Amino acid sequence: MTSPGTARPRLLPAAAWCLYDWANSAFPTVIATFVFSAYFTKAVAETPEQGTTLWAWATALSGLLIALLSPLLGAIADRGGGRKPWLAVFSVVTIVASGLLFLIEPDPAFALLALVLVVIANTGFEVGIVFYNALLPDVAPPRWLGRVSGWAWGLGYAGGLSALVVALFGLVRADPAPFGLDGGPDALEPVRATALLVAVWYAAFAWPLFLFVPDRYRPAAPTAMSTAAREGLATLWRTVRTLPTRDPNLLRFLIARMLYTDGLNTLFAFGGIYAAGTFGMSFDDIILFGIAMNVAAGLGATAFAWVDDRIGSRNTVLIGLTGMTAFGTAILLVDSALWFWVFGLSLGVFFGPVQAPSRTLMARLAPEDLRAEMFGLFALSGRITAFLGPLVLGWVVLLTGSQRWGMASILLFLVPGLLLMLTVKERPVDSTAGPPS
Repeated sequence: MTSPGTARPRLLPAAAWCLYDWANSAFPTVIATFVFSAYFTKAVAETPEQGTTLWAWATALSGLLIALLSPLLGAIADRGGGRKPWLAVFSVVTIVASGLLFLIEPDPAFALLALVLVVIANTGFEVGIVFYNALLPDVAPPRWLGRVSGWAWGLGYAGGLSALVVALFGLVRADPAPFGLDGGPDALEPVRATALLVAVWYAAFAWPLFLFVPDRYRPAAPTAMSTAAREGLATLWRTVRTLPTRDPNLLRFLIARMLYTDGLNTLFAFGGIYAAGTFGMSFDDIILFGIAMNVAAGLGATAFAWVDDRIGSRNTVLIGLTGMTAFGTAILLVDSALWFWVFGLSLGVFFGPVQAPSRTLMARLAPEDLRAEMFGLFALSGRITAFLGPLVLGWVVLLTGSQRWGMASILLFLVPGLLLMLTVKERPVDSTAGPPS
């Protein structure tokens, strides 16, 4: 008989939960990072520099909305009961807004509509992640949280990779263009159709979570939406007000994550733009780089999943941040596209060891009855200053006319986050805790 300390996660719920990462990773990979962002700056905006600035401001606005909505809606969900319905709503928002990006033609007249849809889609994506993360302890016992979280992140990179492969060979490079799409420079419909691909991909692979993943937490007395909103807001305010004295270690972790996640998200948002503008990479080249980057990132996330459970989430994050800082600095110093590839792929290996263990650490620290609220604060810590990274980058590019100097501003967030993370202490995992009942 399996002892509680060695209990394993149930296969079907854990697999369905991980598959959602495969589903939703098409959005940040294809739209936010490698394809649509580059399409916007190179084909929709009047100039790449203007496009970079506008994209930065849209990303900043989305970050502000995410920071405001995530902890509040998490607290409401904890009071009202159920995380999956909220996840379903924001998944649909992201899917619909992503699909509508197909309407954006290569004309500056479509820039405003493009930015509005991107803000809506990105906000829905990130707020939905709050409720997705809150379901992690429902599918894995404490001793498996690191592995399940890391495997999901690795599967997410594989999903992003697969979506990019389909986008590249099924749409962008297809000759003739499929489905009667106009591939001419006046339409670029195969590139725009990658937005439809994201919408279909997301919907097709997300549904098993809603069918097989349990939503176990229910408050003792679920409340109506209006009451849940009032009580959730009061609980959230009480948590924020008392956190510095009640759990200063957790507060340091959230502030550290606020800093390094801001840098990480800015890097994701502008990686494709930087490759296109500074190194002259074409859409095809950017997609190929994205494919290779996802391979490297997926391998890193999967390999470090075991490291997370063995040496702890805090130490794993430190390894990841050190690698990102070192290779990120190297990328800023090179002019050769070859070295950009070398250092960029090396950088990608450390994405997962920063992201997945951060989620694991929060899952271990969050009380069950406040889990969605705590993951709302977790999202807040990654978004409360999220407008600063893109905003600073955008202003630096505007003032210097250099994308390279703009990307260098990301180090202003990664390095302080790394230093503050050194002060965080990780609590030991309860080895006697079994899986959720």
